Amino acid sequence: MSDFDLYGVFVPSFLIQAILAYFVFVLMSYLTDRLDMQGWTGLFKLCLYLVCLLLVHQVFVEINK
Repeated sequence: MSDFDLYGVFVPSFLIQAILAYFVFVLMSYLTDRLDMQGWTGLFKLCLYLVCLLLVHQVFVEINK
């Protein structure tokens, strides 16, 4: 994948994907905040963000085919 040109500033596509994944993560975390994980919340949120990033990246790959 290539970079995006925003008024002469090249922005990596992975940075845009990470920002979009963060917004998806925030929406998903509202749904999962009610789960009682007994000390595993940090690890769960990290994994949830990585899954969101994977899904957003897959969408970008499918769009750019």
